[in-house]
Amino acid sequence: MTDALTRGLLDDAAVFPPGLAPLPDAVAAHDRHTSSSYAAMVGPLVVAASGLAELAEVVAGRETPLPLTVTLPAGPGGIADVLKAVDGLPVSVESLEIAVPQGMSVAEFLSAVDGCPVPVAVEIPRDERRVPLLQALSGTPHKAKFRTGGTSAEYYPDEAELAAAIRATVEAGVPFKATAGLHHAIRNTDPATGFEQHGFLNLLLAAEAVDRDAGDEEVVGLLAERDAAAVADRIRALTPERLAAARARFTSFGTCSITDPLTELTDLGLIGAPA
Repeated sequence: MTDALTRGLLDDAAVFPPGLAPLPDAVAAHDRHTSSSYAAMVGPLVVAASGLAELAEVVAGRETPLPLTVTLPAGPGGIADVLKAVDGLPVSVESLEIAVPQGMSVAEFLSAVDGCPVPVAVEIPRDERRVPLLQALSGTPHKAKFRTGGTSAEYYPDEAELAAAIRATVEAGVPFKATAGLHHAIRNTDPATGFEQHGFLNLLLAAEAVDRDAGDEEVVGLLAERDAAAVADRIRALTPERLAAARARFTSFGTCSITDPLTELTDLGLIGAPA
C-alpha cells in the first residue's frame, strides 16, 4: 500500500507559513528529501513567483535541475514573467499554482491560462464562481487547488463546505490538490490557536467516498472523523482499485514539513519507518 498511498503526496512548501524556512535552507533540505529512502513521496519545492530572483542566486552553478511549483497569488497576469525568470536556470517547473483574482470571470481566467506550457493548478475561489469554474476546467489539462486553512480561522472551510467542493470537483472530473492548514493526518483542533484543522487522510477518504457516490452525510462525517485508529483502518481497508481512484482525485497537498507527515503515517502503521 505504501507506494500507492504516498507517491507524490507531499508538495514541499517549506518556505511558506508556518515553517517559513529561508530559501537556501529549503533547497538544501529538499535535496536531502529527494535523495532519501522516501524520495518517491516528495513532490516539487513550492516557491512564490516573488521569490524567483532570490532562487536564481541560490541555484547558481547547480548541476541537477530543481523541480519547482511556482505560485502566482496575484493571478495569471504573471505567467510570462515567471517563464522569463526561470529561463536558463537549473530548475524544472512542474506546475504553476494560480489564484483567480477577485472580479475576474471564469471565461477571462481560462483565456489567460490558455496555452500555458506547464500544467496549472487553479486556486478555486470560495464564491459563486467555484462550480462554474470547476465545470469549465473539465476536460482541460488543469487541476484544482483548494485552500484548507491559513493564518486565521476564516480561512478554514468547515466540513460541509469542503465536502461540497470535493463533490463538485469529482463530478467535474477534475483532480485536486490542497494547501494550507493540513498540518496533521487526522482532523484536529490546534491547541495554540483553537483552529479546527482538516486532516490530509480525512481528505483522501472523502475523495474516495465521493468517487463512489457516497451521500453528503458520509462525506462530511469522514472529514469530521477524529479517531486516528478508525481513519487508519479505513485507509487499510481500501482495495488497490479504490485507493488508486482516491489518489487520482486527491493528488497531493502542500506541507511546510516533509518529515511530520512521514512520522504520523509511520505512527499510524500505514508506512514503514523511513530510513
